[in-house]
Amino acid sequence: MHEKTITKIYYKELGIAFAAYLTLLLLSQKFGRPMPEGVLRTLVLISPMAGFGLMIRAVARKLAHSDEYIRQRLLETVALTAAVTAAATFTYGFLETAGFPRLSMFAVWIIMGSAFGVVNIARRVCCR
Repeated sequence: MHEKTITKIYYKELGIAFAAYLTLLLLSQKFGRPMPEGVLRTLVLISPMAGFGLMIRAVARKLAHSDEYIRQRLLETVALTAAVTAAATFTYGFLETAGFPRLSMFAVWIIMGSAFGVVNIARRVCCR
């Protein structure tokens, strides 16, 4: 399949998945928070992850239909991103031992997203 067609399909699938995630997120917060503690409340509150699963599916399909060069390039970028994220989170773990405030696991995604952007930019600048 042509790369532009693949990308167009990917954005469509990702958009639908994100809309499902956002809808489930809003509904889970509206209806799940006031529910009494229990299994049903827990299931309602984690229901947005179904939309997240659809996002993973969209990414997997995009990768499966991408050419080998793009897959290799992305794998290298993700590997470097994981290394930077691991270094940052381990460093902060030691800082928590020194008395720094504990951070939510959501902070890891901010670090990972930022690292992915920096690694992508650095690879483009360095590898021209």
